[in-house]
Amino acid sequence: MDFMSALDIGSSGLKAQRSHLNVISMNLANIRTTRTMEGGPYRRKSVSFESSPVYSPFDKAMQDASNRDLHGVRVNGVTVDQRPFKEVFDPNHPDANDQGYVYYPDINVVEEMTNMMTAMRGYEANVQTIQTVKNMFNKALTIGQ
Repeated sequence: MDFMSALDIGSSGLKAQRSHLNVISMNLANIRTTRTMEGGPYRRKSVSFESSPVYSPFDKAMQDASNRDLHGVRVNGVTVDQRPFKEVFDPNHPDANDQGYVYYPDINVVEEMTNMMTAMRGYEANVQTIQTVKNMFNKALTIGQ
């Protein structure tokens, strides 16, 4: 594996974790949203990841054996959670139904914060990986001086 492949793998992890953090922040921002453009309360979203091969154009041409199994990560898609809504009695709310109940998204703050911590740790690990590769590259440049 060369330096650029290591950087490509680290950057794919950064992009994936950034998308994950965006979805988590969107969930937290809409925790009390009772009316959306699609109608009804906001639905919680989650991100799914999948591995993706990391090949440089040179690796594709050469099909180098040492780089054959290199994989990064990418976002497979954003899925909408189908949990039932929370039903809260609030007859003064403008979106209350005839019985006085309002439907809120079923978003657990503790769960979202846990997911955020996990995504942040993943992001930090990828930053550290890229930093280590940069240090290795700089050390390699000083060989023979």
